[in-house]
Amino acid sequence: MVKLHELKPTPGSKKKSTRKGRGPGSGLGTTAGRGDNGQNSRSGGGVRLGFEGGQMPLYRRVPKRGFTNIFKKNISIVNIEQLERFDEGTEVTPELLVEKGLAARADDGVKVLAKGAITKPITVKANYFSKAAKEKIEAVGGKAEVV
Repeated sequence: MVKLHELKPTPGSKKKSTRKGRGPGSGLGTTAGRGDNGQNSRSGGGVRLGFEGGQMPLYRRVPKRGFTNIFKKNISIVNIEQLERFDEGTEVTPELLVEKGLAARADDGVKVLAKGAITKPITVKANYFSKAAKEKIEAVGGKAEVV
């Protein structure tokens, strides 16, 4: 078994870095491997990210569509069939739904939709309900409360 203090790099895997611009004897003196002239040989030289030598860059050539609505609400969706896993008489809150992994997050609210069926009377507290979901919850003796 190899011990931590016995670890060594593979022979030949480590090279000493070349110190550029340290005189003719170093092999990379004078121009320091940058070539003789041009934008890239100068200090601070080079082009910005995405520059294509004056050609119209890709990010300007491709068509732009749509926009991002910064006021968009991220409402998590939960179907009635997913609430079937809770025991009878349970009070289901948005926090409980997030904790159980049924809703992604509850920052802008949770909406309960009517897909599937429910057989147990439970109290569901959510920010939004579809009309059909509310009717299905109340039909089995449960409560649908808007938080």
